[in-house]
Amino acid sequence: MIEPFLNKIHQGDCLDLLKKIPDNSVDMTFADPPFNLKKGYKSYKDSLALQEYLEWCEKWILEMVRVTKPTGSIFLHNIPKWLTYYAGFLNKVADFKHWISWDAPSMPMGKTLQPSHYGILFYAKNIKELKFYEIRYPHKRDRKSKYLSKDYGGKKPILHPFGSLVSDVWTDIHRVKHNKYRDEHPCQLPVHLLERIVLMSTDENDIVLDPFNGTGTTALAAKRLGRQFIGFELDSEYVAITNKKLEQEIPNSKLGDCWVSYYLDKVVTLRDSDWEELKEYFYIPEKPEDIDHTSIILKSKVTVSSPLKNGYNIEIHNMRLFEKETIYPAANGIHKKKK
Repeated sequence: MIEPFLNKIHQGDCLDLLKKIPDNSVDMTFADPPFNLKKGYKSYKDSLALQEYLEWCEKWILEMVRVTKPTGSIFLHNIPKWLTYYAGFLNKVADFKHWISWDAPSMPMGKTLQPSHYGILFYAKNIKELKFYEIRYPHKRDRKSKYLSKDYGGKKPILHPFGSLVSDVWTDIHRVKHNKYRDEHPCQLPVHLLERIVLMSTDENDIVLDPFNGTGTTALAAKRLGRQFIGFELDSEYVAITNKKLEQEIPNSKLGDCWVSYYLDKVVTLRDSDWEELKEYFYIPEKPEDIDHTSIILKSKVTVSSPLKNGYNIEIHNMRLFEKETIYPAANGIHKKKK
C-alpha cells in the first residue's frame, strides 16, 4: 500500500523506507544524493571510502528503479564523476534517455578544469512506455537591449513566440547563491529546476518520490504543480524545515488551466502541447520577426503565484502595465502601498 506514504515527508534511512514502497507505484523518482565531498550535512557523514559509497549508491538506485512505474522516469543529480558510475548501474535495469548538463559554475578545485556544470541523468523505466512532454523556455535575450542573443538569420519569422524547446543543456536556471534565499542545507536546489523536470515527466496527481528530501525542493515543486509527493529524509531538522514550507504552499502554479513554472513573476517553463491554450494570456507581436527585439508579456490582470517565506500568496500584476506596489504583511491581512 502506497497511500500511507503520500504527501508526507518521512524521517528515516532511505534504503529502509524504499523497501516499503510497492513495485511499479511511482511516476517519477528524483535523487540528489550526498556527493561524498565532505559536505556539512547534519546527520550524515559525507566521506565514505570509494567502494563503500558506490555499493551504497547502487542499492538505492536499484530501489528507485524498482518502485518506478513502466511509464515513469528516473532522474539522478550529481557531479559528472559519480554519474559515470550511476549510469553503469542504471544501464543494467533501465533505458537511457538523456544526460542533462545544468550550467552551474563552482569554484576551481586545484589542478583541474574549473567545474562548470552538474549533470542530471534521465532514464526511463521502459523507453517504449515512457511518459514525456516537450517543454519550452523563454528566448535568451541581451540584458540591456533585450534583443535575441542568438542570431537565427532568415528563420526569425518562424520562431516560436514564447521560446525554444528545451535542449539537454540548461543555462537559464541558476543555483541558489544568496543566503537570504537558502535554507540551512549545504546543497539546496532551485525549485524551478525541479518544476521543469516535473512538468517534463508527469501529469496532475502523479506521484513524485525523492529519497534524499533535504529541505524539500522536490516536494515543494510537486505540490505547487498539483502532483502528489513522497519524501524521505534522515535528518529531523530538515524534515521540520520542509514541513513548515509545505504548510505554506498550495497547488496553484497555473496559467488558466495549464500548469506552468514561474520565477521572478515570469513564466519560465511550459509544455509545448499547452501553447495553443496559453497563448491567449500573452501579448504577442503581430509580426513574427519582431520577436527579435520584443519579448512577449503577460496580459493585464493575469495573476502569478508568488509564495513568500511568511506564508502569504499574493497577486502580482504585469509591472509594465500597472503601477508598482509595495506589498507587506499585516496582522490582519496584506496591505499594499503604491509607489
